[in-house]
Amino acid sequence: MRSYTRIKPVVDILLALVALLCLWPFFIIIAAAIKLESRGPVLFKQKRVGKHKSEFHILKFRTMRTDTPKDMPTHLLKNPEACITKVGKFLRKTSLDELPQIINILKGEMSIIGPRPALWNQYDLVEERDKYGANDIKPGLTGWAQINGRDELPNEEKAKYDGDYTKKVSFIFDAKIFVMTIARVLKSDGVVEGESLKSASKAKGVAS
Repeated sequence: MRSYTRIKPVVDILLALVALLCLWPFFIIIAAAIKLESRGPVLFKQKRVGKHKSEFHILKFRTMRTDTPKDMPTHLLKNPEACITKVGKFLRKTSLDELPQIINILKGEMSIIGPRPALWNQYDLVEERDKYGANDIKPGLTGWAQINGRDELPNEEKAKYDGDYTKKVSFIFDAKIFVMTIARVLKSDGVVEGESLKSASKAKGVAS
């Protein structure tokens, strides 16, 4: 584990560079589609919590109208469907809106695999992660919690999965998470928007 954690940043940068070289045509196509449908910037910046609880601005392709509350998790919006653009709906369903985070990885703010970065005002989640040491590593483009429930998980469970990851970090485990993430994205598993999360939580007996 220790030897891998030392080279993990190098692996992240190399893979991010390869991804950027391969995917830049998609960046241009997506950017054009966003601009053609709605006014506003192509990229969306949002303050997130990074390693050791330092703050940084995560990058995403903009999927919502510009008048949408900026620092509220999408699953807490009362009517996210009214805020999400048509192009944005497709990007979110396919997780293509996350592609600009390749830049965050190249800047050393994120890793490919790690806990998903919490919003700066998700104090409960950050506090829960403190219990498991999950705030002591770089956040990731995808992670162990992402493939085990994503938006459907309450903060306590998310933090436990993130804590499990910090204890088991290895090349094999990262590769497993990466492959499983692709499978989850193709099936759109665990993506819950707005009031539907509350309904799902009640059905499971979990407070939203």
